[in-house]
Amino acid sequence: MNIWIDIAAVTGMFAIGNIMFGHFEERTAKWRRVLKLMIVTGLTAVVAAFGGHLWSTAFIATMAAIGWTAHIVILRRHGIDIWTAEPRDKYYALRGWKS
Repeated sequence: MNIWIDIAAVTGMFAIGNIMFGHFEERTAKWRRVLKLMIVTGLTAVVAAFGGHLWSTAFIATMAAIGWTAHIVILRRHGIDIWTAEPRDKYYALRGWKS
């Protein structure tokens, strides 16, 4: 299979994620957001090139599951709602941002 399908899937997920959840990254430097996209896309391309579509799909699903689990655990430990990131002062403190 063509690795471009896997790359399209990952970049599509990033696009949807930025549209839906970008407001949680409002103070993150743009270069960090771009670097994250490049790293994840590059890793997906490498896995797809060497392991094939099945391994690439498993990689994408595993990374998504790890990310969601980490976000849920970390936010709940700090008393922050996982859908609204409220209270904002706790969320900003966790991120190292000033209120």
